[in-house]
Amino acid sequence: MTHRSAVLLLVLAAACSRAAPPELPSPEAEADVPVAVPDVAQPPYRESGDDDVPEVRSLSLRDKAAQLVMPWISGEYWAADDSLMTATLALAADLHVGGLVVGLGGSAYDLAAKFNAFQRAARIPLLIAADLESGPSMRIRGATQLPGNMALGATGREEDAETVGRIVAEEARAVGIQLVLAPVVDVNNNPANPIINTRSFGEDPVQVGRLGAAFIRGLRRGGVLATAKHFPGHGDTGTDSHIALPVIAADRARLDSVELAPFRAAVEARVDAIMSAHIALPAITGGDLPATLSGAVLDTLLRGKLGFRGLVVTDALNMGAIVQRYGAGPAAVMALRAGADILLMPTDARQAVDAVVAAVERGDVSEARLDSSVARIIAAKARVGLFRRRTVDLAQIARHVGTARNESQARRIAERALVLVKDSLGLVPLTPERRERVLVIAWAEEGDATAGVALVAALRQGGARRVEVRRLYPASGPASYDSVRTAAARASAIVVAVAARPVAWRPTAVNMADSLVTWVQLMSAAGAPIITVAFGSPYLLGQVPATPAYLVAWSDVDPAESAVADALLGRIAIEGRLPVSLPPFAPRGAGLSRVRVQE
Repeated sequence: MTHRSAVLLLVLAAACSRAAPPELPSPEAEADVPVAVPDVAQPPYRESGDDDVPEVRSLSLRDKAAQLVMPWISGEYWAADDSLMTATLALAADLHVGGLVVGLGGSAYDLAAKFNAFQRAARIPLLIAADLESGPSMRIRGATQLPGNMALGATGREEDAETVGRIVAEEARAVGIQLVLAPVVDVNNNPANPIINTRSFGEDPVQVGRLGAAFIRGLRRGGVLATAKHFPGHGDTGTDSHIALPVIAADRARLDSVELAPFRAAVEARVDAIMSAHIALPAITGGDLPATLSGAVLDTLLRGKLGFRGLVVTDALNMGAIVQRYGAGPAAVMALRAGADILLMPTDARQAVDAVVAAVERGDVSEARLDSSVARIIAAKARVGLFRRRTVDLAQIARHVGTARNESQARRIAERALVLVKDSLGLVPLTPERRERVLVIAWAEEGDATAGVALVAALRQGGARRVEVRRLYPASGPASYDSVRTAAARASAIVVAVAARPVAWRPTAVNMADSLVTWVQLMSAAGAPIITVAFGSPYLLGQVPATPAYLVAWSDVDPAESAVADALLGRIAIEGRLPVSLPPFAPRGAGLSRVRVQE
């Protein structure tokens, strides 16, 4: 089955009937309304001028249940008469879902035009959500690229985190996104974690909380709702919850001092939403019930002990930790009963609505419990001005998305985040002799042809005399490595650029392939001038401890790659510090400094 066919089946399953093709907005449509975002709180939730905010009691039981459901849609371009467009319109116009969460694919204009069409089709405005934890370019093609949370941990500056939050908010609001599923405030205290890793600010609970709160401030000042995730903490696990259910065996005292600390900071920062984690915490629940479905976690701990009054959002209900044990309907009901407000990405939206309605009708969930969630959702929509204006002005997008100002700030942050962990041969920065013939070995997941491109371009523009490139992938065989050996033999410096980062459903993506590890280790032992650059997971040093130099850039976005090139050429200083420990090689806070040497 093709990816598009799978998406079509998912959306069609969620839609309850076909709708007419939408009338798409003209670029000269409306003026956007800047909106400040105060706390999402319990009712009363009316604001002056919000005359169209519906009363919860005026909604039918089915419409109240639908307000909780937030199906996933692709971000790719759809024509007005596309079957996926028609099916998604049915979700808004007929099923009356409360919102949509968008995935990869579209340009800023693609997304904004689609969202405007869906908003016009909905009786109650839709809350549009997106996972923008590492920056708006995660979901919006052409948006500002940012180096990610652990890079912010490496700078340690709250102003950098707040700036990133502001950039994310500005570009999200410009295309019609009001709920940002970020920041990640998990403490990455397990180096073997295959899914959090660089998505975290680091391993120190205090710093994670401090930077998370700053990120939240930036988001909220930019007019979007912020979401701290994944409660009560997904950092100390070696399992990807997309695939199976992780179990955190820590006792309550350890949870209080480590995992929960950043969430307390987020609540104090007036975060608007908190996302649950699909993890088991026997110390709290007494068994292996996922936190997303546990009242002991969401109600007693989050609402009771931490005093959180905003939106509780489930992590995606189509993930393996949920779907392997519970169906779409039962999982939706269990999450609601546990204390969730938004049911994110159920495998079948209509089935989830039906299940909630049936549960209320038979008394398994009280209507008062349902009403409290609906009230919080409508309050959130009112806070971001959706009852005053639900569409965006396409003519304004280019003034806010991917601007030179935002890109310049991203570049400065990427530069400050660079951490030089090791340089036993004094290779960094490259001497004029070392710049004569630079070999860049770009390693990335299969099909990724962009990793290393910006690095190579910046090296060539910055003064490296000759730069050769070789690409390697996990499946690269002997012929590819023979080509690399030949090129390495004539190189004055070898840059091994590794884009290994957390990827859902692929737990090995955070590691280098064994074949590359063997090559780097053997060449390093033979005295080759190798600089290994981690454009992702910082823990790769454990695989190649013999590498003479090890530089961490946290991400392979263009600003990070360009920053690495300038650092290697001595055009910028290196001043970042590790926000995680790399045992036994370097403690948290380690990092070698380099001054700018080239005019």
